Amino acid sequence: MNILLTNDDGYKASGITELFKSLSSEHKVFLVAPKENCSGMSAAISLRKEIEVEEINQNIFSVSGTPADCSYLGLLSVIPESIEMIVSGINLGANLGEDIFYSGTVGAAIAGRRLDYVPVAFSVAAFNPKNLSFIAEQSLQITNQVSKLPSNKNLLVNVNFPDLPFSEIKGTRITTLGKRGIPDTPDLIREKDSFKFFSFGPSGSLLPDQLGTDIQAIEQNYISISILDYNLSADFSGWDLYREVFGCE
Repeated sequence: MNILLTNDDGYKASGITELFKSLSSEHKVFLVAPKENCSGMSAAISLRKEIEVEEINQNIFSVSGTPADCSYLGLLSVIPESIEMIVSGINLGANLGEDIFYSGTVGAAIAGRRLDYVPVAFSVAAFNPKNLSFIAEQSLQITNQVSKLPSNKNLLVNVNFPDLPFSEIKGTRITTLGKRGIPDTPDLIREKDSFKFFSFGPSGSLLPDQLGTDIQAIEQNYISISILDYNLSADFSGWDLYREVFGCE
């Protein structure tokens, strides 16, 4: 299988390096990833901006743009072969619950939702993980499992690992997305003349007691697999309420 591997931590990050080695043991992998860390960029693209692409090594490319830029450049320009699946990660830090709306890891994978196989995004709940080799091996196994899913042009698989060795992993769960509380207030760093300088922190604390969610799975030492549906039209059997509210037929 021809796989486009990307991330939002940058092409030198330990997570993508380990995953590249693991996936390459069974598949042909093309690594196209940002030159610098691009966390929190979601699916943003560098519209009408110049993007620099450098071939670092055979099948390894560095991109001056966003994670989504990497996916589209890999699919449409940089790689001469047909790509069958996009894999994103392994992100250093979890992407749980509503994090997916901001995640560059998930944002990069979205571009693969119309390929032959459902795209998958991998994250680990640690910024300096101690078990990356094991997690990369498990990611290969899950990637192979995802490739057996029925073809669906709108699905994406989001996987989160606890940073634990095999002996402490309790298993794997299919989960729903957890919820966060109100986002933290941006930190005022300094003031100069009429300018104020801010920094964003977390997108809100994880709420407790979330049964069946990705948050609970990680807290209980399970691997979390969430199936995301990017069909953005609401699926309702009846539209009478909406027709009445908007005064249309």
